[in-house]
Amino acid sequence: MYGSTQELIEALQSTPETLETLLSGVTMEQARIARANEGWSIVEVMCHMRDTEEFVIERMHMMRDTSPAMIGSFDQEALAYERWYAQANLQEALAAFVRARSQHIAELAALTPEQWELSAEHNKLGMVTIYSHTLHMLWHDAIHMAQIARQLQVPL
Repeated sequence: MYGSTQELIEALQSTPETLETLLSGVTMEQARIARANEGWSIVEVMCHMRDTEEFVIERMHMMRDTSPAMIGSFDQEALAYERWYAQANLQEALAAFVRARSQHIAELAALTPEQWELSAEHNKLGMVTIYSHTLHMLWHDAIHMAQIARQLQVPL
């Protein structure tokens, strides 16, 4: 487990660089292949990560500004369809994720220790704090980076 919020922030900071390394040299043709056992293609995964990061920032704002707040999940498949994930540009999705993550990290770094414990009731996860939700995002990052690595057949 992470011993401090600073360690949690540092872990979040590593995701963009890891993704940039994984995706370096990936062609759009490669990015659009959806392997049967993975569900989404690489570009669809990257779009999902981008959009999730934007939702997480909104959720963090809700917890920070109106705790205890109510936050909900979103229909990932509907969003993928509505936002044309399969036709998206991989590098643009990655760049948007990096920008959103940078904003998220800056806002997390500005929180007081007390604010990290502000909470919300999530419709699927139950009661979450900014800290626990941020920790959940590290798990989310790891799941999807591993998914991308498998699609690229990169040893983990």
